[in-house]
Amino acid sequence: MDMNDNTPNQGMNDIIALTKTFAENSPSKVSYLIYDVRHKNEIPKLNEFDIFLSSGGPGTPHKIGEPWENKYTDLLDEIWQYNLKSEDKKYLFLICHSFQMAVIHWDLCEVIPRESFSFGILPIYKTQKEEELFRNLENPFYAVDSRSFQCVKPNFKKLKSLGMKVVAIERIRPNVKLERAVMAIRFTNEIFGTQFHPEADSEDVMCRLVDENYKQILIDKIGIDNYKEVLKQADEEENLERTQSQIIPEFLKNAYQNLLSNSKV
Repeated sequence: MDMNDNTPNQGMNDIIALTKTFAENSPSKVSYLIYDVRHKNEIPKLNEFDIFLSSGGPGTPHKIGEPWENKYTDLLDEIWQYNLKSEDKKYLFLICHSFQMAVIHWDLCEVIPRESFSFGILPIYKTQKEEELFRNLENPFYAVDSRSFQCVKPNFKKLKSLGMKVVAIERIRPNVKLERAVMAIRFTNEIFGTQFHPEADSEDVMCRLVDENYKQILIDKIGIDNYKEVLKQADEEENLERTQSQIIPEFLKNAYQNLLSNSKV
């Protein structure tokens, strides 16, 4: 599900590339379709797919009256309810904007604008040792962070009642009074979401940093010193390669194996 609202974004290319690799390496036939949710009001039907990936995107994650918004959150609820009632499951991975929308929809945290735009290759801190998608990553591990909003003040009572867990938080920000923002939630065994971009690699970041149209916009947002730091980080390719090769591929592999055990593939 493309949530970029017709805005060019390398993240979708990365998601497609990871999906293609998964499909090519799968012993069973795997097919996929791309839905332009925000720009074309396209929403997949629950019964047509077993696995859903929903991308990041620009703008506010709060509903503003667009025709696709209720359809999208209805799909979130459909996947949730289907999994409660069925032995075979539907799997959903939510990234950044999609993650924020799910957090708002299920009322799990406060989702508020950041005081400044966050962009860079930043440390992500695990909060649950047993999270299987992070099993082969260090603590902290590194990922691309690109956001204007943040999920703070998690409602731990509600999270616990729904069987959900915060599994990652952001770095310490000593000059910010707010607690460290939520960076990933294990919603259910089948539904997982990240505030960061696990699909991104260093090449993507470098392309954005040196693109003349984007470079000045980014410098205006984060400042020249932060820009130089991100440029330096982008050269350390192994940090992002580990994250990109682990989280979404592991999610797809686990979903496939579970579907196979229930004779869905």
